[in-house]
Amino acid sequence: MKSISPNIFINDLQATMTFYTKLGFTVTDEVTTPEGEKVFALMTNESVTIMFQTFASIEGKHPMVNRTAGGSLLFYISVNNIRQYYDDIKEHVTVLTGLEKTFYGATEFSLCDNNNYLLTFAKHD
Repeated sequence: MKSISPNIFINDLQATMTFYTKLGFTVTDEVTTPEGEKVFALMTNESVTIMFQTFASIEGKHPMVNRTAGGSLLFYISVNNIRQYYDDIKEHVTVLTGLEKTFYGATEFSLCDNNNYLLTFAKHD
């Protein structure tokens, strides 16, 4: 295996793209229906890739995807310069847990995205 890129189901694609842009992600690909509705975006920040797809775009196709956005899922994202990254984004998002050193040696902070997913950013020293 080489990599994994989660495909996160969301309700509002534009709001999600706007939120993740604040975290330094850029849109590298999009899918638009023939009717002109954006239903998918691939966003990257360095080597991290996340895909976002609307719940509406899969309605009736994948019945196992039946929950609302958010939930008991945490995205653990490693970053190189966590203090600089934290300083760059902290004024643009709601930080849940500020920079802290964990008992296992990582420096971390957490935030909740606009879809109620928990994101933890970490630097292991």
